[in-house]
Amino acid sequence: MHLSPLIRNALASNLAARVCVAGSSGIAGVRSLSAATAASPSSLCRSALLVRSYSCSTRSSICSASQSIAAAWFASSRAAAPVTQSRTFRSSGSSYFADTLQKLRSPSISLFGKSTGVPLLGLGHKISPQAAVLSPLARETSRKLSTMGIENPFENVLTTLPNPAGGSFGKYYSLPALNDPRIDKLPYSIKILLEAAIRNCDEFQVRKADVEKILDWENTAPQQVEIPFKPARVILQDFTGVPAIVDLAAMRDAIKRLGGDPKKINPLVPVDLVIDHSVQVDVARSPNALESNMQFEFDRNKERFAFLKWGATAFDNMLVVPPGSGIVHQVNLEYLARVVFNNNGILYPDSLVGTDSHTTMIDGLGVAGWGVGGIEAEAAMLGQPMSMVLPQVVGFELTGKLKTGVTATDLVLTVTQMLRKHGVVGKFVEFHGKGMQELSLADRATIANMSPEYGATMGFFPVDHVSLDYLRLTGRDEEKVKLVEAYLRANKLFIDYSEPQMEKVYSSFLHLDLDSVEPSVSGPKRPHDRVSIREMKDDWQSCLNNKVGFKGFGIPKEQQGAVAKFDFQGESAELRHGDVVIAAITSCTNTSNPNVMLGAGLVAKKATELGLKVKPWVKTSLAPGSGVVTKYLQKSGLAEFLDLQGFNLVGYGCTTCIGNSGELHESVGSAIADNDIVAAAVLSGNRNFEGRVHPLTRANYLASPPLVVAYAFAGTVNIDFEKEPIGISETGKEVFLRDIWPTSEEIASIVGSSVLPEMFRSTYEAITKGNKMWNELAAPTGALYAWDSTSTYVHEPPFFKTMSSKPPGVHSVKDAYVLLNFGDSITTDHISPAGNIHKDSPAAKYLAERGVGRRDFNSYGSRRGNDEIMARGTFANIRIVNKFLKGEVGPKTIHIPSGEKLYIFEAAKKYHDEGKDLVILAGAEYGSGSSRDWAAKGPYLQGVKAVIAKSFERIHRSNLVGMGIIPLCFKTGQDQDSLGLTGYEKLSIDLPSNIKEIKPGQDVTVTTDSGKQFPCTLRFDTQVEITYFEHGGILQYVLRQLLES
Repeated sequence: MHLSPLIRNALASNLAARVCVAGSSGIAGVRSLSAATAASPSSLCRSALLVRSYSCSTRSSICSASQSIAAAWFASSRAAAPVTQSRTFRSSGSSYFADTLQKLRSPSISLFGKSTGVPLLGLGHKISPQAAVLSPLARETSRKLSTMGIENPFENVLTTLPNPAGGSFGKYYSLPALNDPRIDKLPYSIKILLEAAIRNCDEFQVRKADVEKILDWENTAPQQVEIPFKPARVILQDFTGVPAIVDLAAMRDAIKRLGGDPKKINPLVPVDLVIDHSVQVDVARSPNALESNMQFEFDRNKERFAFLKWGATAFDNMLVVPPGSGIVHQVNLEYLARVVFNNNGILYPDSLVGTDSHTTMIDGLGVAGWGVGGIEAEAAMLGQPMSMVLPQVVGFELTGKLKTGVTATDLVLTVTQMLRKHGVVGKFVEFHGKGMQELSLADRATIANMSPEYGATMGFFPVDHVSLDYLRLTGRDEEKVKLVEAYLRANKLFIDYSEPQMEKVYSSFLHLDLDSVEPSVSGPKRPHDRVSIREMKDDWQSCLNNKVGFKGFGIPKEQQGAVAKFDFQGESAELRHGDVVIAAITSCTNTSNPNVMLGAGLVAKKATELGLKVKPWVKTSLAPGSGVVTKYLQKSGLAEFLDLQGFNLVGYGCTTCIGNSGELHESVGSAIADNDIVAAAVLSGNRNFEGRVHPLTRANYLASPPLVVAYAFAGTVNIDFEKEPIGISETGKEVFLRDIWPTSEEIASIVGSSVLPEMFRSTYEAITKGNKMWNELAAPTGALYAWDSTSTYVHEPPFFKTMSSKPPGVHSVKDAYVLLNFGDSITTDHISPAGNIHKDSPAAKYLAERGVGRRDFNSYGSRRGNDEIMARGTFANIRIVNKFLKGEVGPKTIHIPSGEKLYIFEAAKKYHDEGKDLVILAGAEYGSGSSRDWAAKGPYLQGVKAVIAKSFERIHRSNLVGMGIIPLCFKTGQDQDSLGLTGYEKLSIDLPSNIKEIKPGQDVTVTTDSGKQFPCTLRFDTQVEITYFEHGGILQYVLRQLLES
């Protein structure tokens, strides 16, 4: 076989680069691959295409040993090949090689289908979301290196998808070609899991038996069987993205220390990171609020941002979207989502996991995605299949049509309440029915976004014509839309409501007539506590009267009429219980929806024209999730009226929804604190746990953007909108909510004329170029990160420093003290708060000792790259309720041996110094809320060995397992109170010393120091999770696997 030196060297170099970058088995791997492909040299030649998946720097890196072996193989092939084979190969292969080399030189293909590369945010590289993907051939080669050449047993269903315009779109793994009648009855969401299993089947990570489990879903799902899932990509935001990249950087150091190759720690799937959690509302009600807040953001976070910029160059397949671009889920929906991948001619559904619980928003577009903990996402980045229980699927039928004036926010709050009552934790929810055609894509995305609030893994909307229209609206290329429709129809993943529908099998069913939905809010402390607007005043009065709890503040009757008088910028002012001090249009949940955003603008316009004004001490803000929102508000002429009422643009990020609401005016804060006023915040967000939005707003209500504006005008939540005026007009006339509320027809008209595809195209073309502050930011270089021991933002974590090449094995818990004794609904906001660092906290003390001024403390979320601060910030929520404190609220506990009341971190440190194990007792829904890996990492660093609870939130339980913490559940009907546990006992948890004797879900006996025993369920839900426990955590397991490869 004759090959020119150019071709020979190119192929050898590309193969060598693949071996170096992807973490294959080095020289031995090349030898095994050479042996496996000796009979078919053309298959090895096709490996040249792999390199197109990588960055310029990776393509130029050559592993000399591998290169020499590859070159030697080519030489031996040429010498050994018969002449006839050589001729055949050369004659058929010459044009193939030319095409290969041309593809290696060709620019990447952009998301909108144009043959132009996208600059990687000012870093000088060209990449696009589609190009930054490992090809199927790359995956195949990676599998060969680890499984010695085993082929996909489903290659026989690989089918060509014809393009009506000529040629073909590519090939795909055809579900209909399986000829299995069970497929037609499967929910669409389960068929996506099925396709992924078939495509990735290698009899190693994914087996034919796994495919059969999914095919037989109707029978296997109730049995809680385990399946592997390999998502097509991973998405991050900066609060969770920084610690993820810190872990990857630390893993590179660890693998080098253990004698391995640091480059093995590298994402093997596309990773998109959107910086959206750092901006705070420092400046509000000002025309220059956007610029001021962005400057504050960069001043505070330069170190973090430089670290992320380093990560974008140090790791392959990583795209970083700079600050000021938008909220991760809205950017994902409007820009990053592929819906269908075309990866070097192989077509497959887009799917993802993300390190934010509201990753589920993308389910509204028919893309399967959900939130996971950071450590689980890191494993997925490194090519590990996710082990998951095959979920049951709740079929949620929608019929009818929303009444005029009713918003998608009202609908999602209703759905959340229904599903929370039904019980959907760990399940998929699949929406269907005739009412689907009455919901816009943005409406669907709003419902999907709040999946964590109703407890489901996904709230899924299969792709239909509404989805295709949305792709066109958001500027996707028409050829891309045609490919999406053709592929999904061919693979039975498209739903066409104009055709008769085959009945699907679901695990359970729910139904909602859209006509029955009424305007609502949720609160004052939980997103699923929906309150109809017409009942709001009565509900508020009940909350004041009720004892302290989720629906109560325990305010004595004689104090309910209290008035706090204060001076606000020279003007006399007063506050009462229920008065609104924060009104924020925020969060991807609603700002991605033009109907409610333009509806808010219309409310502001009508109220302004009647002479109403928002009180100046109400902190109003507008923080949309995309620059597109600004463009259509400006085009409609409604931005002017929002500005006039103080809803000025403050930033493109999560802001108030995640606790980045900024400080209240000092006089307002003092009036609240000094008079113990139950002040209110109204926001268009998705979370309203006490202490999350702002430390001084004990009542927090979720509402649609139009209602946020309405409550800002009213100035209180203690109002009956039907009977009481929202304000007085300039002519002295009472103005009611109905006088300023727009009709659905008004909103539809202005949406149709103001929301245009070109707005989406121009917005996302601009963000890929970065911004001045980001592009001028200096960042480190190199494969290994140079840790700065003095940094208070980025610090090398301790998780891998003492790790050995062998797993530590099983650890039991002996005579552990109870660090904390909790009731129900302890959220990840309680465990690992994201908001302000309190001036008296252990974290504040740590920062002050290192010369950091109070104004520069920033937030806990922004400092998640520093384990020292996060360990001190664990359980630092000022509203946390610990039974040891007998009604006192705050981040303290009792050190049982001494009886001292200490900050929780200080107590944990004291136990550690004494060599004592720790456990936590908790009630139901422990760990609900955001998918924060630090809610597991923090307790781990504080010495917690186990958590015993009535029930766990799905993601948090997984995170505990990932950190090697044992999750146990009380038996049904039992808890610490019914068992007579005070929390002052010492507890021992006896696990079998042999890992093979531990089974998912088995009973475990817990014994107190008095000899009392009670059974618990071990919440290792899969065999793989037990393996993680044996290794001390999921990342330790992955590291050892890569080290051995």
